[in-house]
Amino acid sequence: MWPCFGLFRGSGTQGIIRAMTDAQTIERLRRIGWRGESLPAQGRQLARVVAQHRAGYELHDGEHLFGAQPAGHFLKRSLDPADRPAVGDFVEIEPGKPPHIVEVQPRRTVLSRAAAGERYERQTIATNIDYVLVLTGLDGDFNPARIERYLSLTEGSGAQPVVLLSKLDTRDDADALLAALRARLPAGTPVHAINGKDPACVAMLLPYLQPGDSAVLVGSSGAGKSTLTNTLLGTERMATGEVRGHDSRGRHTTTYRALLQLPSGGCLIDTPGMRELKLTGEENLDLFADIEVLAEQCRFADCGHGSEPGCAVQAALDSGDLSAERWRNYLKLRDEREEQATTLEAKLRRQRGGRPVAQPRGNRHPRDRE
Repeated sequence: MWPCFGLFRGSGTQGIIRAMTDAQTIERLRRIGWRGESLPAQGRQLARVVAQHRAGYELHDGEHLFGAQPAGHFLKRSLDPADRPAVGDFVEIEPGKPPHIVEVQPRRTVLSRAAAGERYERQTIATNIDYVLVLTGLDGDFNPARIERYLSLTEGSGAQPVVLLSKLDTRDDADALLAALRARLPAGTPVHAINGKDPACVAMLLPYLQPGDSAVLVGSSGAGKSTLTNTLLGTERMATGEVRGHDSRGRHTTTYRALLQLPSGGCLIDTPGMRELKLTGEENLDLFADIEVLAEQCRFADCGHGSEPGCAVQAALDSGDLSAERWRNYLKLRDEREEQATTLEAKLRRQRGGRPVAQPRGNRHPRDRE
């Protein structure tokens, strides 16, 4: 069903009607996260991608949910998959049976990862989001190193990370785990322990789900994303499943990304469980800024942080100020980022006919950044 905006254009009464209709349309789009001040040209409608299926896209215009197909230029094999419409995008569509997506509006934030496989491709997880809710179970799913990987991916998205520890009812030592994780993560990172089945957790998460705000919920299969989503919705809309006893992993009860409107007025993008989280090569790893500060205090600028004299990193490891586990995870993520950055640079060089390209953001030493 198509709203009737765009039928009136010109001066006088028609111009007034046009302005009033545009204002109403913008207000309607505000409900689903639109931050712009203008609308597409006459003959086009603005809507948000709420789901993608093999058969096409589901869109929402602030009032109605409807299906659409991508225009032909989005189907070209040469097109970078990251340039195709993704869940969270605001898109311009032209009428038809079905309507067609013809243009993607500029994205204000993008959460992405490198796709699995040897060929470098970036996979868009969600766009135009304000918060990334990283959900980890306090059962066998609990893994601080994986949380750091999620936060590293979130760094370059433009959205704020929020760590949620679910299944609070399964642990008697939840307070100690919570304190240890907060000490490990950068100061100011929101960390909340919740019971995803308890409606009381809705009040705790309301600051991140205000009217017009958008959040994406990420985490492993079995972490409780669908359970939490149902609680936030106030209805059993998303399928849930049991987890395996030996590792607390579950099956993919959510099989595709979907943007949902919540009673709070915010929008939540639920995602399938992610078993592989590859860095894109553009991460700064600001999460480990304390380690990089230590490295700058070493006696030698090219210190390998092994047996060299005057190594501030080794001193911090010996004193316990820096945990060996966190140091190992930093090295793992740093090496992966540099490998991915090299792969990305080579891909961009091929695309530009061998001409030099700007060095990816994440591959610069912190001393080179302002």
